[in-house]
Amino acid sequence: MAKLQLSFACGLYDRMQPLYTGEVRPDGIDLNFIAIDQPRPIFDRMSGGEEFDVSEYSSSEFTQRFARKECPFVAIPVFPSIAFRLGYIAVNRKSGIKAPRDLEGKRVGVPLYTMTAAIFINGMLHHEFGVDLSKIKWVQSAMNASGSHGSPTVLPLLKRISIENNTTKKTLGQLLAEGKIDATLGTSLPEEIRTNPDIVRLFPNYVDVDKDIYKRKKIYPIMHLVAIKKSVYERYPFVATSLYDAFVKSKKIALEKLFNLRAVRYMTPFLMREIDDIWEVFNGDPWPYGVEPNRQTLEALITYQQTLGLIDKPVKVDDLFVPTYG
Repeated sequence: MAKLQLSFACGLYDRMQPLYTGEVRPDGIDLNFIAIDQPRPIFDRMSGGEEFDVSEYSSSEFTQRFARKECPFVAIPVFPSIAFRLGYIAVNRKSGIKAPRDLEGKRVGVPLYTMTAAIFINGMLHHEFGVDLSKIKWVQSAMNASGSHGSPTVLPLLKRISIENNTTKKTLGQLLAEGKIDATLGTSLPEEIRTNPDIVRLFPNYVDVDKDIYKRKKIYPIMHLVAIKKSVYERYPFVATSLYDAFVKSKKIALEKLFNLRAVRYMTPFLMREIDDIWEVFNGDPWPYGVEPNRQTLEALITYQQTLGLIDKPVKVDDLFVPTYG
């Protein structure tokens, strides 16, 4: 019997590489892995035109669309991108920002107010550090390039938020260095942090801060999940389990290679120390798939989205994902 032909757009991460090379093949599926390094174009093409059968997809955008019953996709609990984010807040020393609550009343640059990274950062600023986000004036544009951050298809906000688009030809990093904005946050730091002594992180000890929140609340920010076109899933429901199982196998292979220090595969000089952290903090699995190991993170994402005006009421974490039997 012929295998089902499916297209899959995703970054070529280490945990995905065995699927790309064919070392791992999902049962009953001939997977056309389309490697796209930048996630924003994948999201834009999926949201704007449903170009792929399966793709890496913004976890916040999926949750928002699901909650508002405007989602043409289903999701499986596989997370191509997970990242602690409190190290991605930059400030200009001259703005007088020394603590999180000093952001109140300031102009803060963000590539996209609704992006997952910003939601987790802002949710933590509010819920962990007491920042009144309604007192911040947001300026949107790309961090280190002129113009907008991709071409997103964004649902309207449910709260009135002070957001303006950066209409200059300058990057958010340049505006920060010039004092036109006071801080930035998002998926990247401004390039000026390497060259301008006035541009620094809000949390210089960000690793310790992120670890503390994780140890207390088990929040490990999930950036992306895997979305399947609803029309594909409804016709071929087996794809959810087949893909989930294949993603788990692929990640296992990548993790084994990461732990093999006989010859270092990655350009990380202190990889042994990082592996020690993986065992100490995550008990050997820094990239858990499935709902249960990620329940508190997903619940936090839903809470933060409600706080920020993206959804009007919570949804159940278990309802976000179709059965995978994994």
